[in-house]
Amino acid sequence: MSTLTLSTVRQNLNKFDYTGLGLPALVLLIMAMLVVPLPALLLDVMFTFNIACSLVIIMIAIGTRKPLEFSSFPSVLLFATMLRLGLNVASTRVILVNGHEGHEAAGKVVAAFGEFVIGGNYVVGFIIFAILMIINFIVVTKGAGRVSEVNARFTLDAMPGKQMSIDADLNAGVIDQDTAKKRREELAQESDFFGSMDGASKFVSGDAVAGLLILIINLIGGLAIGVGQHNLSLADAGRIYTLLTIGDGLVAQIPSLFLSLATAIIVTRVTTSESMTEQATTQLANPTALYMSGGILAVLGLVPGMPHMVFLTLAIVCAAMAWRINQRNAIPAVTPEQQAAASALEEPKELDWDDVDQVDLIGLEIGYGLIPLVNPETGGQLMNRVKGVRKKLSAELGFLVQPVRIRDALSIDPDSYHIVLKGVVRGKGMVRVGKELAINPGQVYGSLEGEATKEPAFGLDAVWIEASQRDYARTLGYTVVDASTAVATHLNKVLRDSAADLLSHDEVQQLLDKLASKSPKLVEDLVPGKLSLGVVTRTLQNLLSESVSIRDMRTIAESLSEAAGRTQEPDQLTSIVRPKLGRMIVQSLVDDSNSLAVMTLDPNLEQLLHNVLQQSGPGQNLTIEPGLAERLFAALREGARQVEEQGHPAVLVVSPAIRPWLSKAVRYRVNDLTILSYSEIPDDQSVKVIHNVHAAVQ
Repeated sequence: MSTLTLSTVRQNLNKFDYTGLGLPALVLLIMAMLVVPLPALLLDVMFTFNIACSLVIIMIAIGTRKPLEFSSFPSVLLFATMLRLGLNVASTRVILVNGHEGHEAAGKVVAAFGEFVIGGNYVVGFIIFAILMIINFIVVTKGAGRVSEVNARFTLDAMPGKQMSIDADLNAGVIDQDTAKKRREELAQESDFFGSMDGASKFVSGDAVAGLLILIINLIGGLAIGVGQHNLSLADAGRIYTLLTIGDGLVAQIPSLFLSLATAIIVTRVTTSESMTEQATTQLANPTALYMSGGILAVLGLVPGMPHMVFLTLAIVCAAMAWRINQRNAIPAVTPEQQAAASALEEPKELDWDDVDQVDLIGLEIGYGLIPLVNPETGGQLMNRVKGVRKKLSAELGFLVQPVRIRDALSIDPDSYHIVLKGVVRGKGMVRVGKELAINPGQVYGSLEGEATKEPAFGLDAVWIEASQRDYARTLGYTVVDASTAVATHLNKVLRDSAADLLSHDEVQQLLDKLASKSPKLVEDLVPGKLSLGVVTRTLQNLLSESVSIRDMRTIAESLSEAAGRTQEPDQLTSIVRPKLGRMIVQSLVDDSNSLAVMTLDPNLEQLLHNVLQQSGPGQNLTIEPGLAERLFAALREGARQVEEQGHPAVLVVSPAIRPWLSKAVRYRVNDLTILSYSEIPDDQSVKVIHNVHAAVQ
């Protein structure tokens, strides 16, 4: 058992990721420096490590192409600042406790920096250190803080526009969903980064102030301790503690200046594909500017009393650099062969299939005045409404409706929109952003003040009203919707009426593949064994054109498989499949008592249509006398109106022989009329005839 346990422990230790211990160890080290006295040798190591860290950070900042490539910089800056302040506390303790022992009491690094800067003159050394503090605090730190603040503000203000640009590119098909998601994440990261940098710049400014205060504390405290406790003369105490204080300050201030400079570099970077070095080299290589600078230097070098050699030398260097840049940018001589090749490239190339754009299956073109409806940042709900329409239609029709491409169109009125199917405009409308559409459903109890219009989907009388009138309009019996809902309702109607055009071979193959996962033998026997994919597609399109859902693909496939031996004609197959789907067709037409209210044709009229159909022969279009056709359609429209006024859907029941022709004939002449055959009504379905259609036969 102990061997197994030891082996398990070793495996767990081997799997353990030790890289995650770096930051906790750094935090513990900072805490130790704040509390535990450190020896001089360890201080030398930590000061050197601090300088190395600051150099690495500034080199990374210089080589970064865009700020998000160094998104961890605010956190790194925090830890680097705390490390340096911890070192300041540790070195201050050593200076005040052991400073009387000599210049190397706080380590050789502090002594070397102090002696190098002071150079034997303590006043000059103190002034140099003060100048470094001023440069860091007044120039670099304050400038970087201001740029960070402005960047954070501008980034937040620009977020809605950038988000809308991403949505527009996605709707236009320029980018896919994954790219849009990645760009949204980058946008959120950019906002968080500049917000963090605004706060991180305060670390740098606070660090500069802390460095100045620590300098004063070390100097005053060292003089007091050296004179009062260690009996040093004021001159000796001043010499020792000034050197240690300035050395300690420089060791901390130089890394602080590097980090301040790195902060300024990060926040002033302009996002490009080049690093700062590449960008500056490219943009500063301006021959005109160099020639002019060289000329001015040459003139100054000729002024009496000026150091002629220095100015003239620099003037020659500037001119030489400009000449070199011109030579590098000069266009080489073109040979006849190269001219011929260039001419060949300039000739119009032959067209290929890449030059032919495929139209979108479903498109929604909007005027620029309707763009707020698409932008979620301004409360636009159109995209959500469109997604809801797709989801609802896909569930009701039985196949996946393709995405709707929304794009702005400058060629239409600002408040207008076009619904486009396969490159053809199938619906137009006009909406008012910020207003509500009050629709008259047929009976209202008052009038409204506003812009009179027609509801775009069904052509009902409507009024554009202010949002504050919404509740009042509803009390009068109006149906009130916003602009996005009005557009989505119109889109829903157009797509439902054109459902057959939305179904292609690809969608049918997807339906068959889905059915094959549960009934593989059925699909294998049907396609391509008995029917081709084209025949199945055409049959399903016929069902959709008659507002019959194809959700029950299993029943449809079984019916097609049984009928495939008798016919291969899609129209005849449709007539065979419909009775199998009769219960599903009827379920949305029955009333609350589960009774089906129907209209029927006058027996003489129905017999006449039968005779004409027999004379036309199978596969031929049924042709009747124009006057009779007009009277028939008028009678059907009047009958449908009467039935709907009674609260029933308009349903006409005819014999199976004439149902296909009559369905096609009245599709665009009588609105909302469903035509069934006797065979499509289930045997157990209760039916009541409430109207008989008469059309005088002359």
